Amino acid sequence: MSQRHNTPIEGGLRTRAVHAGEGIDPVTGASAPNLVMSTTFATEEASGFSAHDLDENSGFLYTRWGNPTVAQLERKLASLENAEACLCFASGMAAGSGLLLSVLSQGDHLVTSDTNYAGVAELVRDTLPRMGIEVTAVDTSDPTNVAAALKANTRMVLLETPANPLVRLCDIAAISELAHAHDANIKVAVDSTFATPIATRPIEHGADYVFHSLTKYIGGHGDAVGGAVLGSKQDISALRLEAAIHYGGILSPFNAWLIMRGCATLPLRMRAHGETALAVAQFLESHKSVTRVMYPGLASHPQHDLARRQMDNFSAMLTFQVEDGPAVADRMAKELQIFHYAVSLGHHRSLIFWMGTDDLMTTSFRLSGDQLESYRAYAGDGVFRVSIGLEDAEDLCADLDRVLG
Repeated sequence: MSQRHNTPIEGGLRTRAVHAGEGIDPVTGASAPNLVMSTTFATEEASGFSAHDLDENSGFLYTRWGNPTVAQLERKLASLENAEACLCFASGMAAGSGLLLSVLSQGDHLVTSDTNYAGVAELVRDTLPRMGIEVTAVDTSDPTNVAAALKANTRMVLLETPANPLVRLCDIAAISELAHAHDANIKVAVDSTFATPIATRPIEHGADYVFHSLTKYIGGHGDAVGGAVLGSKQDISALRLEAAIHYGGILSPFNAWLIMRGCATLPLRMRAHGETALAVAQFLESHKSVTRVMYPGLASHPQHDLARRQMDNFSAMLTFQVEDGPAVADRMAKELQIFHYAVSLGHHRSLIFWMGTDDLMTTSFRLSGDQLESYRAYAGDGVFRVSIGLEDAEDLCADLDRVLG
């Protein structure tokens, strides 16, 4: 589908969030992006049947290989991340698993954060070793732990910053430099879902890949599931051939259309998210029932200086601790009026959920020794993970105050 004005957009993040990847429809003059649900596309000349015959000049043939609506979103995300290329997936987990399973092979070694999104944590601990891929999980908030874990067969370092659920940070530039110095073939991949490209653009800090759950802040409205991986043209082209075409976890054009709509307001939403999150974090830090608050925008966060260097926006994810968290969680589920007691994050409405340390150690992280002590230093016996939405800060604070007592 050719479109007028469909040229690379220059300018700031707000301008690119609205215009990048899109264009005016040359037939109808439609200003909004088209939703193309067709699974197949007619061609004007004979072409090869295999996806191996595709290149960047090929037209659209089959939606698993590429789709006009999804392609618009991919161009927009690449512009926001300052990446050469993007590949969208059906979910954040499809993006993460597609990346890991495409880049890593039997005999390779992965260094990963010891705390990250539970689905990815369980994938690297349970599935990858079953395929003959060696995995070492370390506290990546300290780059020296990563350096000590690197081996001759290391092929990827997998980071998440801020990390789910601790809101602990990784120094992307320092870790990328030491990984590439160890072996230029090592790929550094960063899950930047909590940060979004408004806060941090990992490729600018030396990472090779960045991936997102588009379900969260980038979509922003809690009504569309999706994921994306971004990197160089060469790396994303290889990923498209294996992960998208062979594994098949592609993004629905309808979800791409919804997520693209969310992208347009992402810079404005992240500014509002961040301002409100700071106000709520400061309220919680002064509350008599709260024993600790973790938010990168607070001076009390152990890595606040790194946050100021690496993040243009502190996002809206925070955690806090109280005495007898499970009892407070039960009260929240019954009595909160504005917050939704629910999983997920990055929506326009505020969400909160109790995450017990013992439960996570049993299911997802399985840490012991110094790593468990490091986790507990941030989380204690458990935390309330909070995703601050777009409501008034005063109303959110009053809602929490009512249940905290």
